[in-house]
Amino acid sequence: MARDLVAMVDGFATPGPRHWRARRARARSEAWLGRLVEDVREGAAAAPAGSALDVVVRHRDVDGRLLDPHTAAIELLNVIRPTAAVCWFVAYAGHALHRRPDIRERLREDDDAGYAVAFAHELRRFYPFAPFLGGRAVTDLEWRGEPIPSGALILLDLYGQNHDPDLWNDPYTFEPRRFLDRPPQRDELVPQGGGDRATGHRCPGEDVTIALLSALVPRLARLAYDVPEQDPRIPLNRMPGRVRSGFVIEGVRVPASARRSERAAS
Repeated sequence: MARDLVAMVDGFATPGPRHWRARRARARSEAWLGRLVEDVREGAAAAPAGSALDVVVRHRDVDGRLLDPHTAAIELLNVIRPTAAVCWFVAYAGHALHRRPDIRERLREDDDAGYAVAFAHELRRFYPFAPFLGGRAVTDLEWRGEPIPSGALILLDLYGQNHDPDLWNDPYTFEPRRFLDRPPQRDELVPQGGGDRATGHRCPGEDVTIALLSALVPRLARLAYDVPEQDPRIPLNRMPGRVRSGFVIEGVRVPASARRSERAAS
């Protein structure tokens, strides 16, 4: 399941073998989840109360009908798949902490939740999960005097926006402190799409991404591990962006201080 979820994310907006692996992974996952939905409805499997499975299985549309198993499976996958996509940012976090041991030390020793959230914002600004997004104009329109005919391909330069020197001081410096003084504005930081998430093409799971990263990154910073020789470059012509080596760590150890911090947090 984990391999299929990663394959689905790794194959979005990409032609060729990665795209076909993603399609096969999605078909397998939808078939499995569809059977699970049917099993829950027939009493052959249980869904924990309040879980995503429980909510989707029992949901009724505007006509009062239960969702068909295939549609229910798609809705479940729409919850699970984006959560797995956060692993890209966790890998980027390892890359950032390796390059900036001073930041890693602060996250390791400091229990300031605000700094962890600021790190999550800077991680999403600095690293190119999606270098750009594309779409086609559905009608003739104009943007700042530039005519855009219906059917034209439009690219939103997410990486360029998030590194625009008119918006960010020292845009190519990784610095979480820039987000300590103020939260990012809606149309300023756009790593997961632009506009309003309720009405525009912006990831509805953005807040979940920030919450997961702000919880996971301090734990990563507190681990002791070795970083073997590898290729840390991140090409901007790959969608989604990825450290070429995947950012490999080995010999993971949990220091006693980290275990004490985890128990105190619990």
